Amino acid sequence: MESKYQELLKNIGEAYSKFSKGQKRIADYIVNHYDKAAFMTAAKLGSTVGASESTVVRFAAELGYEGYPQLKKGLQELIKSKLTSVQRLEVSESRIDEEDVLKSVLQSDIEKIKQTLEKIDKLEFNKIIDIIIKAKKIYILGVRSSASLASFLGFYFDLVFDNIRQVNATITSEVFEQIVRAKKGDVFIGISFPRYSQRTLKAMKYVKSQGAVTIAITDSKESPLAKAADHSLFAGSDMVSFADSLVAPLSVINALIVAIGVKKKESLYKVFGKLEKIWDEYQVYEKNEY
Repeated sequence: MESKYQELLKNIGEAYSKFSKGQKRIADYIVNHYDKAAFMTAAKLGSTVGASESTVVRFAAELGYEGYPQLKKGLQELIKSKLTSVQRLEVSESRIDEEDVLKSVLQSDIEKIKQTLEKIDKLEFNKIIDIIIKAKKIYILGVRSSASLASFLGFYFDLVFDNIRQVNATITSEVFEQIVRAKKGDVFIGISFPRYSQRTLKAMKYVKSQGAVTIAITDSKESPLAKAADHSLFAGSDMVSFADSLVAPLSVINALIVAIGVKKKESLYKVFGKLEKIWDEYQVYEKNEY
C-alpha cells in the first residue's frame, strides 16, 4: 500500500507534463524541500520559486485540492513523523518570532487547544470513559516525550483505581514482559505523537491480539496508533523547534481524569479522606500556619 507521500509524488509526476513553467518550479521545490514548503504561505512559496501566488493556488487545484490551504495541511500531516530534529530546527526558524519566543509558543499552544476542542468526538470520549471504568486491569504506555503524559495519567488513575499498570518502557523486550498477562476484559491506553513510537505501537498490537481493548491518545486518524486501536482520542500536537508541544494532549488527558473522577466521586471521597490523614501524619505536604 502506498504511503500518502508516495501518492502525492505520484500525482505530481503524472501531472508534471501539464504544468506551466511556474508550476513545475513549485512541484520541484515541494519534492525536494517538502519540510519547508509545508509551512509556507502561498505567497512565500511563490516568491521562493519565482512564481505568483495565483500560480501556487492553481497548482494546488491541478493536484485535486480545494485550495492551497488544503495542500499545505496535507503536507504538514505527511511530514510530522518524517522530520528529523535538525529539520525541525530549520523549519522553526520561519515559524517562531525570535524576538518574542514566549508569545509565539503560547499562542501556538492556545490555538492547538482551540482546534482540539472543536474537533474532538464527545461521544467517543464518553464511550472511552465507560470502557476504562469497567476494565479489569488498565495498562498505560507512553515513551519518550509522551512518557510525561503517561506518568501524569498514571499518577491520577492510581488514586481512582486499584488495577493500574503503568508500563515502564526502556527496551521493547521489557515492555512485553510487563504486558504479557493482558487479556480480554483489560484495557490498554497507548499515548504517542509524532514522531510515533514503535514500542508503543507494537505493544498495542500485542495486547489487542490477546483480546484487550485498545485506546489510543494521539494526534489524528492517520496516526499508526489510531489505525491499530479500537478507540481513539485525538488532540492537536505541534513541532516547536526540536521540542513537541503537548499542551492539548495533556488537556484532553486532564479532562479524561476529571470525567472519570465525577463518575467515581463517592469512592474518591473515601480514598482522599484516608489520604489526607496519611499526608498529615507523615507530613507529605508543607502546611503553613497563619
